[in-house]
Amino acid sequence: MISDQSMIWPMFAHVVLVFVLYVLLSRRRVAAVKGGRATVSQFRQNLSEPEDSLFVHNNLKNQFELPIFFHVACIAIYIVNADNIGTVLLAWLFVISRYVHSYIHISTNRIAHRRPAFIVGFGALLIMWIWLAIWMVLT
Repeated sequence: MISDQSMIWPMFAHVVLVFVLYVLLSRRRVAAVKGGRATVSQFRQNLSEPEDSLFVHNNLKNQFELPIFFHVACIAIYIVNADNIGTVLLAWLFVISRYVHSYIHISTNRIAHRRPAFIVGFGALLIMWIWLAIWMVLT
């Protein structure tokens, strides 16, 4: 086990990303309404949305898919004292990959660039779960 807070900071960094995305989504939607590209009623059922806010909306939804398993893994690794420099680095790698993925998603949204960022985070998270399973078997 390492510092008591080491597995918590990457989780906190991901939460910061989510809050930033909520603020950005709100700003882009307000700008779309003020610019005449959308109406407030469009967001009631959210069936159509201007592309710039849609990219943020879709990315925000992504933050509640794979990252859920990240937060559970971090908490589980912390609880069973399986945290070490490797798990902390993997957690930071996952979070950095989410920031990169988000930046690409809300700007150019090029799949060719977004996919590698996703794969890096997916791999880091997979290794975290494998480590947790090995730790549980061996202890």
